[in-house]
Amino acid sequence: MNLKEVLKMADEMVFAKTGQHLDNLQEAILRGTMQGDKYTKIAEEIHCNESYVRDVGSKLWPILSEELGEDVNKTNFRSAIKRLQVSNSSNFAQDVVAIRNFNICGEGRHPPNIPNSHNDEKSNSKQPQTSHQDLSEMPELGTFYDRTSSLDTLTTWILQQHSRLITLTGISGIGKTSLAVKLVQQIKDEFEYAVWYTLDEFPTIDKFQSNLIQLLSNSEKQDSSPTNQKRLPLIKYLQNHRCLIVLDDVHNLFCSGESAGKYKPECEEYRSLFKQIEKLSHQSCLLLIGWEQPREVTQVKNQNTPIRTLQLKGLDIAAGREILRDYGLAESDNSETLIHRYQGNPLWLKSVANLIQDLGGGVTELLPNDTILLPEDLKDVLQQQFDRLSELEKQVISLFAKESQPIDRAKLLENDIIPVSDLANALQSLSRRCWIEQQGSSYTVPPVLRQYIKTRLSHLTNIDNE
Repeated sequence: MNLKEVLKMADEMVFAKTGQHLDNLQEAILRGTMQGDKYTKIAEEIHCNESYVRDVGSKLWPILSEELGEDVNKTNFRSAIKRLQVSNSSNFAQDVVAIRNFNICGEGRHPPNIPNSHNDEKSNSKQPQTSHQDLSEMPELGTFYDRTSSLDTLTTWILQQHSRLITLTGISGIGKTSLAVKLVQQIKDEFEYAVWYTLDEFPTIDKFQSNLIQLLSNSEKQDSSPTNQKRLPLIKYLQNHRCLIVLDDVHNLFCSGESAGKYKPECEEYRSLFKQIEKLSHQSCLLLIGWEQPREVTQVKNQNTPIRTLQLKGLDIAAGREILRDYGLAESDNSETLIHRYQGNPLWLKSVANLIQDLGGGVTELLPNDTILLPEDLKDVLQQQFDRLSELEKQVISLFAKESQPIDRAKLLENDIIPVSDLANALQSLSRRCWIEQQGSSYTVPPVLRQYIKTRLSHLTNIDNE
C-alpha cells in the first residue's frame, strides 16, 4: 500500500467506527507514523503542541486496533499494515476495504495453514500468526505510560538488528516489566514462539530448560520410536525456530551480599547458556529483565555485537502527570517538582501520591523545600534491593548519603579507608544497580535513595545506643 491507500483505508475504518472522517491532525499523525517520524517532529511540522498530538494519537490507535483485530499503536502501525497486505482475503473496516490475496512465508515462520473453504479463510483472517505461545506468566499490562523511545529502541534491536541477547535493567518500580509486556504484545507475531518465564518459578537451569524444550519439542512432528524421541539441546531449538524468550526477575540468579551480577553456585550454568546464545548463530532473541544483569553482559559496549543493554530511566513530566492525575495531584503547582524529586519512577510516584491523598494534604503542604516522604510500602521495596548490596557497597553508599552535592571521583579515590581497586569495583556495581548516578567525573545518589539510606543509618544508630 502507498501512503494514499493507507490514509484512505484508515479514514474508512474511523468512519465505520465513529461516523466521522479523519481530521487534519489524525491524518498528519498517520502520515508521520508511516514515514517513521516521532511525535516531536509531527508536532513541529503541523505547528501543534506535542502533548496534544500524543493525546489525539492515543485515542486514534484503539479505534484502528479494534478494526484491524490486533493491538495497534504508533510503534507497530507500519508492520501491521504490512501484515495486512500479505494476509489471505482479509476483510477489514467492516467489509469496506478489500485487500488483494498474497501467499507469503515470512522469514523464520511456517507457511500458514491453507483453509478448506473461502468461509474458513475469512474467519481465520485475523488469527495471530505466531505458531506457539506460552505467555501464561506474563503479567497483565494495566495502564501503560508513554515509553515510545524505549519501545522503538528495543524493537529496532530485535527486529532490524537481530540482537540475540538483550538485558533490560533498572531500579525497582521503574517500569521494566510493563515495558517488556508492551513490547511482547507488539512483536510476538514476528516469531514462531513467544515465551515468558519468571525465574521465581524456574530458579534452576534444568527446570527452566526442561519446560522450554518441552514446549518447543512438542510442536515438532516426531516418530514414535525411542531413538527419535530424544530431545535436542536448547540452543538447537533456538537455531531451528525463531523464538522470543523473556526471562523476568533475572536478578534471582545472582547472589545477595555480593557485587552485582555474581551467579549463585546453583545457577552458574546460565552463564554458559547466555554465552551460547551470544556466540552461536541463530534467529532467536532472549530478553533478560531484572535489577541486575550478568557481569559479562554489562561489560559489552561494542554495538557490533549481538548483545544490547537498556538501563531504563524514569518517566518524563507528561507521563508523570498522568500518574498524579489519578490521585488528584496533577493541578498542583509543585507536581513537576514532585516528579523530578521521585525521578519519574512510576512505583515511587504512586506510593507517595497515595500517601498524600490519604493524608488529605497537598504537595506544597507535605513536601516543603526538599522534603522526601518515604511511605512504608516504598521502604519495603527499597530494603529488598539494599539487602542485596555487598558490605563494601553499603559502606560506599553510606558515604554518598552524607553528601547532598555530587562527589568528585578523584576525591573519592584519595580516601584512606577503602583501597582504590575495591572502591572502583563498588562504584561500578552500584552504578549497574542504579543506586548511584554518574555526572561527568562525579557521582551522586538519587534523593529518594539518599533519604532511605539516612533513615536506615539513623535507625541503626538508635539501636546501637539502646
